[in-house]
Amino acid sequence: MRLVDTRAYVGMLRELVEQGKEVRMVISGSSMAPFLIHGRDSIFFCTPERELRKGDIVFYERPGGQFVVHRICGVHGESYDLIGDGQTEIEHNVRREQIFARVTQVERKGKRLAPGSFWWGFFEKVWIRMIPLRPMGNRIYRLLQGRRSAHRENEREKT
Repeated sequence: MRLVDTRAYVGMLRELVEQGKEVRMVISGSSMAPFLIHGRDSIFFCTPERELRKGDIVFYERPGGQFVVHRICGVHGESYDLIGDGQTEIEHNVRREQIFARVTQVERKGKRLAPGSFWWGFFEKVWIRMIPLRPMGNRIYRLLQGRRSAHRENEREKT
């Protein structure tokens, strides 16, 4: 496996977006869990072609040069409040010029999801309002995932 500098890689993807292309990237990091899982899921993104709004997933660059994919949880003119689906701390005052792409669809658990699908809508409309309850929701999600894995293992042993 070849390692690539993250800044160079995302910089190249950003150039493609600025040329009007839609780009696909595998998720790295855990801030968007449980919706998007590190190494398993992918995002598809392009230049925002409309006004950004609450619930949109965006790709942006922090002043220190870190590239981040988070969801908009507040709009204040030309600045935004952003948060990862797995987080409880809101990042305030992200300027519009820091945002270079909007996520248009995702590949989650091997299936393509776009706005209008059940899970997209759940995280966009319901999960965004549950910020104080997210730690409990994440624990329940992990517990359910563990039970599903144990069930699948038991089924394999039976065959």
